[in-house]
Amino acid sequence: MSETALERVRRAYDRIAEVDRPEIWITLRPREETEAEARAVDPRLPLAGTVVAVKNNIDVAGLPTTAGCPSYAYLPDRDAPAVARLRAAGAIVLGTTNLDQFATGLVGTRSPYGVVRNAIDPERVSGGSSSGSAVAVALGIADLALGTDTAGSGRVPAAFNGVVGVKPTYGLVPAEGVVPACRSLDCVTVFARTLDEARFALSFLADGPVATPPRRPGPWRVAVPATRDLGELDPGWAEAFEAAADRLAATGARLLPIDLAPFLDAAALLYQGAFVAERYTAVGDVVTALLEKDAPDLDPTVGAIIGAARDVPAHRLFADRERLASLREHAFAELGDADALLLPTAPGHPTIAQVAADPVGANSRLGRFTNATNLFGMAGVAVPFGTVAGLPFGVMLLGRGGSDDHLAAIAALLAARPAARLAVVGAHLSGQPLNPELTSRGARLVATTVTAAAYRLYALATSPPKPGLVRVADAGAEIEVEVWELPAEGLGTLLADVPRPLGLGRVELADGSEVTGFLCAPEGLPDAVDITGYGGWRSYLSAHG
Repeated sequence: MSETALERVRRAYDRIAEVDRPEIWITLRPREETEAEARAVDPRLPLAGTVVAVKNNIDVAGLPTTAGCPSYAYLPDRDAPAVARLRAAGAIVLGTTNLDQFATGLVGTRSPYGVVRNAIDPERVSGGSSSGSAVAVALGIADLALGTDTAGSGRVPAAFNGVVGVKPTYGLVPAEGVVPACRSLDCVTVFARTLDEARFALSFLADGPVATPPRRPGPWRVAVPATRDLGELDPGWAEAFEAAADRLAATGARLLPIDLAPFLDAAALLYQGAFVAERYTAVGDVVTALLEKDAPDLDPTVGAIIGAARDVPAHRLFADRERLASLREHAFAELGDADALLLPTAPGHPTIAQVAADPVGANSRLGRFTNATNLFGMAGVAVPFGTVAGLPFGVMLLGRGGSDDHLAAIAALLAARPAARLAVVGAHLSGQPLNPELTSRGARLVATTVTAAAYRLYALATSPPKPGLVRVADAGAEIEVEVWELPAEGLGTLLADVPRPLGLGRVELADGSEVTGFLCAPEGLPDAVDITGYGGWRSYLSAHG
């Protein structure tokens, strides 16, 4: 028998007590009030008994809307349309959640209501600005949560807490009843533990279907930038990202190269350019008054960002608009007929202490891949893809406005079975000393094949003996490799155990495909012996007893 609405509400409050994370909430409704609502809900409604958390810059009738600033608080007399639509479908609102003040931040630490700690590692940030909403879902308190996303606030917290974050096309979900950050960019977003749950909720939130961009028939076409173009990532994150790309390729998707430069340049414009002036338009008068009073409930970083936006000259805004139009044209030309762009959701996951030490720099880094999305009018969905070093790792898919359904379909391929393929050439081969490093991570042998004729193989002066595979410009040869499939998180942890001069990179196989594989850095070659003529490590070992 399925759980009743009353039972689900009771379980939510029990879970709230169990996890003891008061910083998640700004206002939590009394238990008896929500239980009474649960008793009265019509069980035939599609979301009957679904419990929801709402970011506290979205109006919930009868609960104060603060946007993370007590001095700003007002009491709305009606729900924002997004909230009203979920309630009409049977959902029950538990309360309103903490956020980076005035939705200005991607860290979850800029709030007088407290730092929202990560759901998995309390020493890490939860991501912002929709911090409380994402953590409420990740900890199993809420089934769904509403957030907002201007620069990545509905996606970065999803990635850091291992949940799904859907950022729909601008205007698909009404933003009425939302305290604006940048009114021309703000989107109401959904957090859920699964993609299906998030998409189902979105079907009630949306004003209606939007025109879906036409696409070429055939397999999904996904643009994937070269890892080297992503900039500095946390250890293991590049390999986890490549594993996500491999997973899409394994499902039949066609991967296309793309120059990421216009996306990154546009991302920098959001805060470093004149567009930040719209944040002053939204709440600048309030912030200015609080700055003049030296109000204790104004976050100093938020106050500095919004306060400085007052002095942006109009000519700079027009210049940046022209620059953005040029970047958008360039970016969409790069995207071509791809159905989606695959990116890491964020470049890394900082600790709370690291953000405290450099609040602006740490926050800016987190928006590297998300900031351009709304400036370009794109849709996005962030999904978990395993773990790296015990922490959630997530990727996102971006597409042109209206591509929401396409993105969901492609994201479902990633959710089906997060796995990565790895080419091994030496001590990790079947029967060799380091093969247990693969099997202990759940790896299975997929194929024995050879590389493209573009590599040299060296016997390194290591213990135990290992070979080093090096790509060369000429005089290369085919080298025997095994291709193993292992969970994506396994690949990330494997990197930490790989000693220099070996590392993980892209290896081209004889059929033209590329997989992650072991490669050798030049520093390992001075004392090495070229054994390319043997065609592989096994043949070399056989010839040398």
